[in-house]
Amino acid sequence: MRQAELESTIPKRRAFRGPLLHFLADPGSTACAEASPKVTGYFADGLLLVEDGLVSACGSAGDLLPRLDRSWALTEYQDKLILPGFVDCHTHYPQTDMIAAHGEQLLQWLQHYAFPTEGRFVDAAHAVELAEVFLDELLRNGTTTALVLATVHSQSVDAFFGAAAARGLRMLAGKLLMDRNAPDYLTDTAASGDADSRALIEHWHGVDRLGYAITPRFALTSSDAQLAQAGKLAAEYPDVYLHTHLAENRDESMRIAELFPASRGSLDVYERFGLLRERAIFAHCLYLQADDRRRLAECDAAIAFCPTSNLFLGSGLFDLAAADAAGVRVGLATDIGAGTSFGLLQTLGDAYKVLQLQGQSLSSLRAFYLATLGGARALSLDRYIGNFLPGKEADLVVLDPTATPLLARRMQGVHDLAERLFVLMTLGDDRCVAATYALGRLVHQR
Repeated sequence: MRQAELESTIPKRRAFRGPLLHFLADPGSTACAEASPKVTGYFADGLLLVEDGLVSACGSAGDLLPRLDRSWALTEYQDKLILPGFVDCHTHYPQTDMIAAHGEQLLQWLQHYAFPTEGRFVDAAHAVELAEVFLDELLRNGTTTALVLATVHSQSVDAFFGAAAARGLRMLAGKLLMDRNAPDYLTDTAASGDADSRALIEHWHGVDRLGYAITPRFALTSSDAQLAQAGKLAAEYPDVYLHTHLAENRDESMRIAELFPASRGSLDVYERFGLLRERAIFAHCLYLQADDRRRLAECDAAIAFCPTSNLFLGSGLFDLAAADAAGVRVGLATDIGAGTSFGLLQTLGDAYKVLQLQGQSLSSLRAFYLATLGGARALSLDRYIGNFLPGKEADLVVLDPTATPLLARRMQGVHDLAERLFVLMTLGDDRCVAATYALGRLVHQR
C-alpha cells in the first residue's frame, strides 16, 4: 500500500495534540522581535483542531480541550513537534533518477545528465512512475507543497498533476518551454509550446489544489518568439504562475547576454517579454544587481533560494541580506536533482552555511519560517497554507527531535526552542519526519 493510501477515509473532526509551532510573521523582519507572540505561535502543549480538512482552532491544549466531545478523533504527539507542512519553492521531478550525478558546472551538467534523463519522459508510463516516486519522497521529508518543473512533454505534467490530485496535495507545476540550445528530442516550438501550455492550463489550473506555471527553462533555451508567446499567455491567464531560472551561473549569464544584446541583464530579458510579474518565481538569483532586486520587489515577484544545488554545482552563494534589503519575498528550495536531498531540513542546514560564508546569520526561527509561511508567501499561497490560522488548509508535518541516537543525546543539552530547532536543521533528515498530513489526512508515516 502506498503512503498516500494510509488513510482513505478520515473523521470530519480531528484534533492533534503535542508541542506545536507556526509563524505569523517573518522573524527576520526589522519590525519584529524573533520570539514575539506576534511572530511565533508556540505551544509546549498545543492542540490543533481540524474540521473537514481545514484548521478550526490552534492554541494551548488547556484552553481547547474542553471543546472536544466524542465527535473528535484525537491523535497525540506529546514528544514530537507539530509544524505546518514544508513548502519547496523550486524542484525538478523528472531529475529524481539522476540525483547525485557527478558535479560539473551547470551548462555541462545539463548536457551530460539532465537532458538525457528528461528525454525519457516521452514515455508516459515512465512519467507516471516517476511522479509517484517523487511525491513519496516529498511526503517522506514533510513537504506538502512544491513548485515543480516537469519536462517539455505534456504527458509529464499530466502524470504529475494526476498523482498530486489523487493524494489531495496543493502543488504547482508546468511544462518546460525550450525551442533552442537543447537536444532535438527535448525541443518544442514557439507555437507548439504555446498550444500545449494553453491546453494544460485549461485542463489543470485551479482543479482541486493544483496550479499551473508557465515554465520557460531559462532565457538561454527559449527564442524571442517563444518568450513573446509566453508573455502573451501570462497576460491572458494572469492568475497562473511564471516559473524559471535566473542568474544561476556566470557562464549562463554571459551566454544570455550574447543572445539578448539589447537587454541590460537576464532579468531584463524576462521583463521585456512581460514575464516579470506577480506570481513569478525566479530560482537562484545569484548574480543580480541592486536594480534587479528592486524590480523584483516592485513587480511582486519572488526568489527561490537553492543553497544545496548552488553548492553542488559550484554556482555561487545567494545573498539573502540583499534580497531582504530590497524587500523581495524569498522561499527555500531543494532543486532536485542538482540538489542532493528532498529534505528541507538538510536544505536549511545548507542555507545556514551559505550565509555564514558571507558573514550573514540565519537564525533557526527564521529558517523554519522560510520553510513554512515564508515559502507559502513566496508562492502567493499564504491565504491557504503556511500556518495554522483558522480556515487554513490542514497540511502538517510531525517531527521527531530524537529520531536518531545522536539527536537524542544532543537534545538533552538544549536550552530553548530556538536551539532545539537549530539542532534539527543541522543534524536532522527524513528520519525525523514521524508523519505528514494533507488536509488533515495521514499521507506518510514513518
